[in-house]
Amino acid sequence: MSRGHGVRKKICSEKATDPNTFSTEILDEIRELFNKITTYSKPAPGEWHIPDPNEALKHKPCQHDHLQALKESLNEVKNQLSDKNLEVWHQHTSFTNRAGKVIAHVRTAANAEICTQAWCKFYEILGTFGLVSNRALQHGEFNSVHLCEAPGAFVASLNHYLKSNFLYCDWTWVANTLNPYHEANDSGTMIADDRLIANTLPWWFFGSDDTGDIMVQKYLLELRRFTVNMRSVDLITADGSFDCQANPDEQEALVAPLHYCEAVAALLLLVQGGSFVLKMFTLYEHSSVCLLYLLNCCFRTVHVFKPATSKAGNSEVYIVCLDYCAKDVVRPLLSKLIRNFGPDIVSQGALFPNHLIPESFLRQHEEICAYFHVHQVRTITKNLQLFQSIGDQERQKLNLLRDCAVHFYMERFEVQHLHRSKWLSRNTLLGCSANGKLFSRRKQVGSFNERKELQALDWMEKVDKGTCKASIDEHITEAVGKGCLLAGPVEDCNMDAWYVLVGTAIPKVRSSPFCDMDLLNHLNEALEQSVLTKERGQCIAPCSSCRVLTPESILLEVSSLHHSGAAHSMCDQRVHCLVVGSPSSFSCLPQTSEMHLECSQGPLHPPTVCATLHDGEPRYQRDLLACVLHSLRNLPTGGSLVLPVLSAFTRFTAGVVLVLHQCFRSITFRCPISAEALGSIAVLLCADYCRPPGGRLMEFLGEMHSRMASFPEHVDPHQVLQFVPMDVLLKEELPEFLWTMNTAIARHRLHLLVQTEQGSVMATT
Repeated sequence: MSRGHGVRKKICSEKATDPNTFSTEILDEIRELFNKITTYSKPAPGEWHIPDPNEALKHKPCQHDHLQALKESLNEVKNQLSDKNLEVWHQHTSFTNRAGKVIAHVRTAANAEICTQAWCKFYEILGTFGLVSNRALQHGEFNSVHLCEAPGAFVASLNHYLKSNFLYCDWTWVANTLNPYHEANDSGTMIADDRLIANTLPWWFFGSDDTGDIMVQKYLLELRRFTVNMRSVDLITADGSFDCQANPDEQEALVAPLHYCEAVAALLLLVQGGSFVLKMFTLYEHSSVCLLYLLNCCFRTVHVFKPATSKAGNSEVYIVCLDYCAKDVVRPLLSKLIRNFGPDIVSQGALFPNHLIPESFLRQHEEICAYFHVHQVRTITKNLQLFQSIGDQERQKLNLLRDCAVHFYMERFEVQHLHRSKWLSRNTLLGCSANGKLFSRRKQVGSFNERKELQALDWMEKVDKGTCKASIDEHITEAVGKGCLLAGPVEDCNMDAWYVLVGTAIPKVRSSPFCDMDLLNHLNEALEQSVLTKERGQCIAPCSSCRVLTPESILLEVSSLHHSGAAHSMCDQRVHCLVVGSPSSFSCLPQTSEMHLECSQGPLHPPTVCATLHDGEPRYQRDLLACVLHSLRNLPTGGSLVLPVLSAFTRFTAGVVLVLHQCFRSITFRCPISAEALGSIAVLLCADYCRPPGGRLMEFLGEMHSRMASFPEHVDPHQVLQFVPMDVLLKEELPEFLWTMNTAIARHRLHLLVQTEQGSVMATT
């Protein structure tokens, strides 16, 4: 085993380039921080070779005593953090992090796009290992695939590296991630930050099922076909992980299946001579031993690297594999791994039996694990000491270390300014994550022990302790939605890019780009666990303290909306108003000189067993589209539409709202309304209909509805997931409108469930 040191250059800063600016002690500590590199040293040629594929995935895993001892030792140290408030501890370790100032400095000095910690880590890797090969540059073409890439910092970092270093080549990239727009993807397992995704969607491949799940065999094979037009895949990065805070001691084992799937994808896609960068954590389990041995057999050089900008107290390391040299040799094993590809690949058996892994490899692997174990334990222990007490002298030293790290980083990796015109995303489309409230990132709060206790609570107790409690408890005294207006019709709405995306039917709406995630999670848990679920057929009782719009008040709202937005010759004419819903509630209302009232049967609501599908139930979507089509075909110019909606969590229903936005001069919503009147708790009020010219929109919707009607409901059920491109749904005021409406709907439904649950408890006591 050897320890590499990367490229050494003198330290400089914008103010002073003299190395003597910092003491020898400070310089030595920063050099050590930037040189946490270990490298496997291969013995005689042929000693490390890929074992017989017939022996793969058929033996029980055999743990290694020395590695398990390191794991227990590390967990003992980490367990001292269990009672620490995560937010407070994070603030503390951010200050003690010697590279803690690098990100902010790079963001400003280099004008880096999506300058996150991941951006800085990958720039270190690029600058240390030369992943952009001369062979690729000589061909004038460089191709990269980035797995589990959201929000896109590795791609942005590579773009900055290539362009600021004037490495001219025809660079093509493809990225994979769990689709942040797919409603069935769990918000806890995906990155919701879509700033880059929203502006570079053609480069992101989510597969035919639209989920982007790299752990699905079908997706892997589709990704291979998707990259077939590349002359070769020269670089693959895999930065995947998922939330393990419920069981942090077993992070390595929990993430092992993902690491296997990422590695198999790399071995399948890479060209001979290509490079692979894989994020891992501790390397103590037998699954990690086998995977690292396989990578050493397939690549000429394998490094284990801890970037300086990766927090020193965490277990994160990057496996940097250079010069893929065993593509033909690995093919038989690769075929077997692809046949067994998926989240259960590790549980099927050890990749290799212990007796086929050479002792010379195990010794080196144990040394590497021990090396990173020492550094991590030392950092955590020091942070714990400083958490108790930190003096002025220690603060001064930390500030010097942090300043020195900035200068060292900028000098060693020659980070240059890049003009915004050379960014990947030069558009102004913000994406959901950048629209303030939209896609707010979930924060880890409280200590580990407190979070474990929270997990054991029922849904009512979680709501009581959650951040949404105040808004959920509050009774509504005035209908929500006033002041939230979509002014239309949309101009220059180009339908050329519209297409119907069909995928597997959504089992549950777990996430939405158009709603507060914490609120949606609370609502789903309440729907699954409340008394309404236990007592089938029971309806959500209205809240007697909340103001609910009646049929009469809804029509007054429509009239007000029509006249406030009408600035044309028809403003004095009698308004034709089509009300969708229960005809019995509105048919008794008298016709007036100002409004001609017409009632139409609304879409059927899904049964209670589909409660967590919200507006994602296929039959409801089909009926909703049919209702909209009927309304648009029969409304006269200048007419108004009252359309009840369950919600607009899904891209499909968001697309329907956009269609209405194209056809009416004014659209708003009101919540809550009388469930008896319209079968829902929210309603869209659409005023002053402008028939879309040319008939193209109506033709498109009609063809889509016919297609939806042909889907089988029981055998291999499918549904339309999207028909308006996501970048169109993210434009202008629409995403904010949908967020406001969905949040109001979710909040009030949860309010009613809380009231019902409390009433049930009082009745039983």
